[in-house]
Amino acid sequence: MPVRPLAPSHARAGAGRAVVTGGAGFLGSHLCTALVRGGWDVVCLDSFLTGGAANVAHLVDEPTFHLRRCDLVDFVHVPGAVDLVLHFASPASPVDYLQLPIETLKVGAVGTLHALGLAREKGARLVLASTSEVYGDPQVHPQPEDYWGHVNPVGPRGVYDEAKRYAEALTTAYRTAHGTDTAIVRIFNTYGPRMRPHDGRAIPTFIRQALAGEPLTVAGDGSQTRSVCYVDDLVAGVLALATSEHPGPVNVGSPEELTVRRIAEDVLAATGSRSSLRLVGRPVDDPEVRRPDITRARALLGWEPRVPWREGLARTVDWFREQARVPA
Repeated sequence: MPVRPLAPSHARAGAGRAVVTGGAGFLGSHLCTALVRGGWDVVCLDSFLTGGAANVAHLVDEPTFHLRRCDLVDFVHVPGAVDLVLHFASPASPVDYLQLPIETLKVGAVGTLHALGLAREKGARLVLASTSEVYGDPQVHPQPEDYWGHVNPVGPRGVYDEAKRYAEALTTAYRTAHGTDTAIVRIFNTYGPRMRPHDGRAIPTFIRQALAGEPLTVAGDGSQTRSVCYVDDLVAGVLALATSEHPGPVNVGSPEELTVRRIAEDVLAATGSRSSLRLVGRPVDDPEVRRPDITRARALLGWEPRVPWREGLARTVDWFREQARVPA
């Protein structure tokens, strides 16, 4: 199905009006930036539970950008027409969802319900940010969209995994029962500027440790794999799905599979650090492998990642260095 421009539902100049939930988070802030640059009027909703206003500080003077503090679990109200809802509100890093298990489940359930209600009320298209975590510790490799996953619902990671699986089911129910225009994107490991140095994910943790001259803490023996996608590529994939008519789910991520040890070693090379690697215990239910099958994204959206790993890593390291020079 070819990608089409998303047609505004009301007469106005520009590309349309978009609501981004979790818009002050890592991924949400990059989506807000891309939409504003693309001529959209953007309403950014965020509770600031894990996101931060600093992520969208460069947008606050833009006349087409509107930042509103909003806890999606309580309610959501956006006056006026809305053409697109990008539902990205959720704790997403291990540190966050392990410390905020109930909040994570609530935003996946009640928050998604409210986001879908907004889209239904406005006649807007909604794109749900799902995750490769719905595949759990996969027994099929690489992971295609028709794989149902291998998830432990009562394990510590279950609060995030099952919140997203429920959100997918609810989104699908709104599409079938109410005719709401929805799509589901399953996001694989993404990295880039604006990641929080202490969010518990491997790449920002390794970069922070390398720049500080600390040992890089590699879980297990480091042989487990991840497929990491630079944030600009991820945003392009999400917007390609948003401006299509496809309901998904669609995997968006890099098919280049790296071991965690290789990622750590590449961070050492990119930073010029002389830090060592220190092996630590594996988290409970830590996936052994992770790699998306992106056949569907290539065929339906004409999308695939463009930024090579080493180039994206260099950009990310430069951003972390710059942040370290900015006074607190």
